[in-house]
Amino acid sequence: MTPQVMIDLFQKHVAAELAGDLDTTMATMGDDPHLNHVPTMAGGIGREGVRAFYRDHLVGRFFPPDVKMTSVSRTVGETHVVEELVMSFTHTIAMDWFLPGVTPTGKKIEVAFCVVVGFKDGKVSHEHIYWDQAGVLVQVGLLDPKGLPVCGGESARKVADPKLPPRKF
Repeated sequence: MTPQVMIDLFQKHVAAELAGDLDTTMATMGDDPHLNHVPTMAGGIGREGVRAFYRDHLVGRFFPPDVKMTSVSRTVGETHVVEELVMSFTHTIAMDWFLPGVTPTGKKIEVAFCVVVGFKDGKVSHEHIYWDQAGVLVQVGLLDPKGLPVCGGESARKVADPKLPPRKF
């Protein structure tokens, strides 16, 4: 696959997730995909496992309506695309893939994500999605950062704007 074909397929995949279109989302994926949201270990293995996860937990419920996604960087290799982005939204819906067992808090969340997407035979073969879960827990009030080497949304803001000053210790 050319770099542009991989990018276009990934963008189609994400657009379908956000639009709530399960069939189009799955049509972008290969025969034996896997999905791993690394901090929470949410996801699926195999076509039926991924479909069930998307259907029950993600597609159409990906983020609250006020989500804003800002691309920071993209790296394209021979078989992978790595997308770095910052998302901000208000936690107004249950998001068990992101905050399992946490009812909506109404809090504003800013978080940097890194999405590693693999491709095989012209389709998405896997996604590994990383984010700073400690920073998210600080923002929703479930983790007190005092005395801990963690912070909240400021880490995502620093990813989006590297000229912001570093943390003082």
